[in-house]
Amino acid sequence: MRKTAILGAGESGVGAAILAKQLGHQVWVSDRGEISDRFRSVLTEYQIPFETGVHTDAQFFDADVIVKSPGIPDTAPLVQRLKHAGKSVISEIEFAFRHAQGTVVAITGSNGKTTTTSLIHHVMVTAGKDAALVGNIGRSFAWQIADQPAAYYVLEVSSFQLDDIEQFQPDVALLLNITPDHLDRYGGSIKRYGAAKMRISENQTADQTLIVYGDDAEIADQMQQRKGDSLVKRFGFEQTHGEDAWTEGHWLKSRKGTELDFSKMKVLGPHNQLNALAAMLALEAVGLSQQEMEAGFYGFQPIEHRLEPVSEVNGVLYINDSKATNVDAAKHALASMDRPTVWMVGGVDKGNDYTEILDLVEEHVKLIIVVGEGSEKISHTFSKEWIHVKSMQEAVRVAQERSEPGDAVLLSPACASFDLFRNYMDRGNQFRDAVLSLQ
Repeated sequence: MRKTAILGAGESGVGAAILAKQLGHQVWVSDRGEISDRFRSVLTEYQIPFETGVHTDAQFFDADVIVKSPGIPDTAPLVQRLKHAGKSVISEIEFAFRHAQGTVVAITGSNGKTTTTSLIHHVMVTAGKDAALVGNIGRSFAWQIADQPAAYYVLEVSSFQLDDIEQFQPDVALLLNITPDHLDRYGGSIKRYGAAKMRISENQTADQTLIVYGDDAEIADQMQQRKGDSLVKRFGFEQTHGEDAWTEGHWLKSRKGTELDFSKMKVLGPHNQLNALAAMLALEAVGLSQQEMEAGFYGFQPIEHRLEPVSEVNGVLYINDSKATNVDAAKHALASMDRPTVWMVGGVDKGNDYTEILDLVEEHVKLIIVVGEGSEKISHTFSKEWIHVKSMQEAVRVAQERSEPGDAVLLSPACASFDLFRNYMDRGNQFRDAVLSLQ
C-alpha cells in the first residue's frame, strides 16, 4: 500500500489527506501546532490518524510521498532532512494535480490574485460551466477533487505552493505581477521570489497558455529565463509590447475582438482594469464568447477586504481594503481614490519602501491614521498629518471626527495584520463592524 505523510493540518493538508485516503493510501497527518476542532473532527470522521505538537520522523522517512503545507519553509529542519535523504516533498497543489482530470486555470501574482480568480470563476459559473473555485480561496484543490470533481478548476496559487511542484501543469496560467512581498522567505531577493512565481508555467506545453502583464519589469526579466513552451498572451493598458488585451478609455478590448465595458463593472480602480483584462484572456483561452462573458463581468461583486465599499455615513465613503498587505497593493488603492482620503495604514512591516507612493499620498490623502505598528517609519516618510491609534474602533472614531462630507476613509494598511489582529480578514471585519456601528 502506498504511504502518504502530510506535514501540516490546515485546509490544504487535510484536503490532501482526504484525497490520499480516497486513493487507498496509508495516510499519516502531523502538525507541530494545534489542529483546529473542525479539522480534528474531519480527520476523525475519515479515520485518518494524526498527531499534534510533534513530528514523528519515522512516519515521514517511511512514506512514499510527503505533502507539505505551504506555510512550512524549505529551511525547516525536518524538511531539510527529508530532502537530503532523497524523499519526495511536494505541495498540495502538486499532489492534487496528479489526480485532476478537468481543465486547470491557475492564477498567481503579488496582488490581484483573489479578485481575478473569483472573477474568472464567477463568469464561468454564470455561463453554465461546471467550475470549482479552489486553492488559496475556496476549498483546497485536493479536497475538491476528492469530494466533487469538476470540469474546470479555477485555482489561486501562491509562490509558497509553487515552491514544491514537480509536474504541475495548468492549461491556462496567469502571472499578474511581481512586486516585493514575502521577501523574508526568499532571502530578501525579489529575483528568487519572482522565479518562484514563474514556476507556474515551467511544465506547460505548446497547446497551453501563459498570460502575463506586459508592463511588469520583473515579469519581463523572469520571462528571459522561463521554462515551458506555452503560448504567451500579454495584457496592459496600452499595446506597448503588442498586448493581446488592452484598454481604450473604459473599454476592455482583445485581439480576438472581445469588447467589455469596464464602467459597467462594480469593481473600482485601474488595477482592476488589469485584473479584468487578464480574466478576459483566460476566459477566451477556455473558449467563452463575449456574450457568455458579459453577464458574468457586469454582475461580479467586489471581494471582501479588497476595495470593498462598506457604507457611506454622513456623506463619507468607508472602503475596506484590508487585503492590501504590501505597498504595491496600497498604491493601487490610493490611485483609485477620487475623493479627499483619510488613509488608515500600519501593522507589521515587511520591509516596506513607502517612497514609491509619496506622490499618491500627497495628491489624495488629507490625514494618515496609523493603526498599530509602523508610526515611526510612516512619520519619517510622509509630511502629512498623522495620528497613531491602538485599535480599529479608535481608528474609525478618529476618522469619523476628522472627515467631511465628500471624503473617503480608506483602510489600505500596506502591512501584515499580526500585531493587533488574527489576520487581514479579522482586521477588515473589525473595520466593517466599527463603520456599521457609526451613527
